[in-house]
Amino acid sequence: MQNILLILLLQLIYVPFLTLRTIFLVKNVTLLAAMFGMLEMLIYVFGLSLVFNGDQSILAMIVYAIGFGLGIFVGAKIERKLAIGYVYTTINTQNKNEELVNLLRNEGFAVTIYVGEGRDSNRYKYEILTKRNREVELFQLVEQLEPNAFIISYEPKSFKGGFLLDRIRAKIK
Repeated sequence: MQNILLILLLQLIYVPFLTLRTIFLVKNVTLLAAMFGMLEMLIYVFGLSLVFNGDQSILAMIVYAIGFGLGIFVGAKIERKLAIGYVYTTINTQNKNEELVNLLRNEGFAVTIYVGEGRDSNRYKYEILTKRNREVELFQLVEQLEPNAFIISYEPKSFKGGFLLDRIRAKIK
């Protein structure tokens, strides 16, 4: 029974490592990805050896599979908490909202505004690039002053220049 619990525990460690390694690879953080990959393989080999040792093989395999599923859930929760990377958010409103723009800028968001032609009238488009861990905060601020705003958020693969990078460089110095 002790091995069964150990298999479950190892899967709850292994699969979140797998998730994080994959995310670090996608985000081009290769050093961390390599370190997580090494630890991941050590845990994987040890856990698999426990599954195929002893008389509890069928039960061990079932627990291994259950642990894998639970590990995916845990890994996803960890990834959402870490919120690694950036989001590019587009906010569309029917009217230009200076109060919203000022609030966002005062909170440290860089906002670029465009006027577009909608079906019935002009529309105002606000573009914001920010760290992913501030996405929820951004949505909440917009909701306060523009509850009917249409908001889309993307994860950019890469970008160069701009206000955000200048601010990051200034903090490093």
